[in-house]
Amino acid sequence: MNMSMMLATAARVLKQLRHDPRSIGLILVVPALLLAVVYYLFENETLPSGVPRTFDRVGLMMLAIFPFVVMFLVTSITMLRERTSGTLERILTTPIHKVDLLFGYGLAFSIMAALQAGVATAFAYFVFDLEIDGSPGLVILVAVINAVLAVALGLLCSAFASTEFQAVQFMPVVVVPQILLCGLFVARDGMADWLEAISNALPLTYSVDALQEIAANTDATSALWTDLTIIAGCVVVVLILASLTLRRQSR
Repeated sequence: MNMSMMLATAARVLKQLRHDPRSIGLILVVPALLLAVVYYLFENETLPSGVPRTFDRVGLMMLAIFPFVVMFLVTSITMLRERTSGTLERILTTPIHKVDLLFGYGLAFSIMAALQAGVATAFAYFVFDLEIDGSPGLVILVAVINAVLAVALGLLCSAFASTEFQAVQFMPVVVVPQILLCGLFVARDGMADWLEAISNALPLTYSVDALQEIAANTDATSALWTDLTIIAGCVVVVLILASLTLRRQSR
């Protein structure tokens, strides 16, 4: 891996994003707006004294899910444009290694993911008064790693699409099953055995588990670090698989 080439790739992608206000708005603004919708869904609920708000549970999970969805869409479509416009092919005629290229893209979008997670978490805590036992810093950490996972999956899936519409079609295949089986709607131990087995193989499951650990404990637990390690490992594996989809063209 050539660090200078990787950083140069990341800088180029960030420069392109800077001139794309719609993508910036989608990354930074949309998750916070969706979080606001979730908050107002439960604004008028009546609860007995001492019972935590539904938003404190659901809103916390949305801090993993909304960035995951948005970063998958933005990354897959952006990378597809690079492929179809010929930009990627031209870059691959240079000495840059495929891993440097993919990790450079991953780094650039990871920076945007960090900003996105910071904005969404700040809204959750300071605007909607999210109350959980754990640290906001750990919540941001999980949100960032989860968004980076979406970046890696978006880079991989872009290789199998030839149009932006096809890239969006990967949502029901890659994203929706993870949302349904991550434990947000039904506790995983209450699922059918075969669904629970699938859930155990999906990385978003471990993001939700990590947030639940943070919500229930004031300090970081070993289970939390295990979940984060699994997610980080998935990111590396998916990025390597994505690099295998790149083909260097002869001059």
